[in-house]
Amino acid sequence: MDLTINGRQATVDDAAVAPDMPLLWVLRDVLNLTGTKFGCGIAACGACTVQVDGQAVRSCVMPVAAVAGKQIRTIEGLGAADAPHALQQAWAAHNVPQCGYCQSGMLMAAAALLQKTPNPSDADIDAAITNLCRCGTYPRVRAAIHAAAQALGGGKKA
Repeated sequence: MDLTINGRQATVDDAAVAPDMPLLWVLRDVLNLTGTKFGCGIAACGACTVQVDGQAVRSCVMPVAAVAGKQIRTIEGLGAADAPHALQQAWAAHNVPQCGYCQSGMLMAAAALLQKTPNPSDADIDAAITNLCRCGTYPRVRAAIHAAAQALGGGKKA
């Protein structure tokens, strides 16, 4: 099966990967893209969030066959160490991560939100970011999303 992940073609061996295998396990175990995390396995927590054709999806329940021919973006494709995405910069500036486990999923959900809604309201953020964070950094997440929106030219000055 051929997949497009972070703008690059990846081929996974059909003999090694069943069509109903969750995308999460293909990313982590087959392609060694370990930034996407396993949290709950039932699409409730969002630690596994990636983007498929720009939409935030929970990869723990997404069969890999369902994403063939689509654009998949993981946290590894959001930014680079020498050129972090505006969200990654805002995350650091607002001290969002504590334990950090949920952060890749949160960032991917936030990036999908900003692609769709460049100037999100607090209500937009609350509706789009349904990821769970045991550390409770939700106020910082919201502030970081607003800061990133402003940096990307969509947000209002705080």
